[in-house]
Amino acid sequence: MNLLYAQSGGVTAVINASAAGVIEAARAQSGRIGRVLAARRGILGVLAEDLYDTEGIDLTRLAATPGGAFGSSRFDLPEEAAQPALYDRIFAVFEAHGISMLLYNGGNGSMDVIGRLSASARRRAYPLVCVGVPKTVDNDIEGSDCCPGFGSAAKYLATSMREAGRDVASMASPKGSLFVMEVMGRNVGWLAAATALAARHPDEAPHLVLFPEVPFDEAAFLERVQAVVARLGYCAVTVAEGIRRADGALMMEQDRDDKGYVQLGGAGEAIVRLVYEGLGYKHHYASPDYLQRAAGHWVSAVDRDQALAVGRVAVELALAGRDGTMAAIRRLSEQPYTWDVVGVDAAGIANLERRVPRAFISADGMQLSEAGRRYLSPLIVGEVPVQCVDGLPDHLVLDCPLLQKELAPYASLE
Repeated sequence: MNLLYAQSGGVTAVINASAAGVIEAARAQSGRIGRVLAARRGILGVLAEDLYDTEGIDLTRLAATPGGAFGSSRFDLPEEAAQPALYDRIFAVFEAHGISMLLYNGGNGSMDVIGRLSASARRRAYPLVCVGVPKTVDNDIEGSDCCPGFGSAAKYLATSMREAGRDVASMASPKGSLFVMEVMGRNVGWLAAATALAARHPDEAPHLVLFPEVPFDEAAFLERVQAVVARLGYCAVTVAEGIRRADGALMMEQDRDDKGYVQLGGAGEAIVRLVYEGLGYKHHYASPDYLQRAAGHWVSAVDRDQALAVGRVAVELALAGRDGTMAAIRRLSEQPYTWDVVGVDAAGIANLERRVPRAFISADGMQLSEAGRRYLSPLIVGEVPVQCVDGLPDHLVLDCPLLQKELAPYASLE
């Protein structure tokens, strides 16, 4: 029986470590698992029958490469009743290539795919075990203590804020200055919260953190900025891209696509403009955007270990017949921080978003609480050595050919 691995959704600095964990564990079970295949661009690759054989891939280099080595995609799998031909195609590809295990590496939406394909396989009496491998920089998957990819993004952002804070403090203006960093976070503020780890005492950046979980209060915010500048000469602020006003309206949004998906961005710039118009401070604004999830040069060792572990355990769950499960991280203790990986029901957590608990946010809604700091701190611990060539990180770029197709081309990949 063959195993198929696929990547889905936004990629991370350690998603390929999960891929390496899957492939390594599957290779070790050569007597029970035949070929280890990978789909090009996730479920779209399955539909197109674009599959790689992972034999011969250097797993050390794969694990050290950020981004999705096999290609990812954002594809919402519809209900089977709505598009039965699409499911027919997926299972035709599975059958043509002898696939009896699917390991899908994605976020909370991807766990819905696991549930749908698992249910379809049972209806068809097709021998398939579906297991979810979690990842997301947003850290918003229910059922897992944290999500692989988040710890490294958190480490990069906290480092960036600490370094920017040193710069801004050096150049603080007598008239007052403001630095704003906008981070990812459509509905959840985990990445914004992580930047607060940069500050070891109240005078260090970031002085204020704006969460999507807390309605933005303009008057209270300006008052706090003014107080910080009066004390230090400058103020550093982290803004999650999805912050909302008290009426629920987004602080800033951009275009909507044909499916109604809102492209966020510009909340940090809006905050800068607000402070300039209200207080007249000199200001700078930065948005790390893809940098925060692609920083393979500054990976959290804990995050990398967890990414490898969920891949390895996902294979164990598949071999044990744990269909419809996800390999979830479980926190065993705070100090020392210990954890393991267990299987949880994927359908039960699909499409849910775990928001930052109110207990992790300060009473005024504009900083991380001590409870939040205790939760986050272990996730960014440890550094991973970076192999370089000509002064730059050495990344693996796949050059292996796709497998020969067994089926006619699929007509509808819209």
